[in-house]
Amino acid sequence: MKKIVISFSLILLSFAGFAQALKPVKLDSLVSVSLPKEYTKKDTLGQQIYSGNSDLGYMVVIRAPNQDTSALKKEKDLNKVLQKYIKGIKGQADGSTMNVRDTLIGHLKAKTFTLSTDQGTGVQLRNYVIIYTQEITYTFEYYFAESRLDLAKDEWKAFSSSIKVSPELKRTDQYLSNAKGLSTGAKIAIYGGGALLVILIIVFLMRRKKTDE
Repeated sequence: MKKIVISFSLILLSFAGFAQALKPVKLDSLVSVSLPKEYTKKDTLGQQIYSGNSDLGYMVVIRAPNQDTSALKKEKDLNKVLQKYIKGIKGQADGSTMNVRDTLIGHLKAKTFTLSTDQGTGVQLRNYVIIYTQEITYTFEYYFAESRLDLAKDEWKAFSSSIKVSPELKRTDQYLSNAKGLSTGAKIAIYGGGALLVILIIVFLMRRKKTDE
């Protein structure tokens, strides 16, 4: 899937853009997004790829079945999957990532970030939203020239905020357990407090022994 993402990245800005309104498109029964009216759809190796010119850039959405559909156990496992995905995109595009952060879309945790590349024609920015579920990974991409950064903000906001997921998709469709264990601060407080209690008991016993003598 990552190779398809990058191959589209190399050609997407060669198309001449023209003004289009965005319209809702169902990717499946659970996820939808708004795309330019004149978008195209291709099926490649079981993946559905939607793409189209917007006023200021180019939009691509990829719906890709996961090769490994084994259930992730904890949130840290989901984080590893998403980090590996971002690393793969960054490596193949020979770019740098910025503004990597988590966000919520419906009940699902998503990762959003910006990839900056320069292949000799000026800096190009690619905004991503990645949603991983046990069966499907959804990739939403918006490409534009850095020179249009301020102008493209509203269009990116309209595109990214149009992503809708069904209430049927729960966090358990990403990973099974919400248990996160003790935080580092909590561990320090517990273990440190336990050690302090032992010291106080020893001091108390020593003083009591001296009093008895």
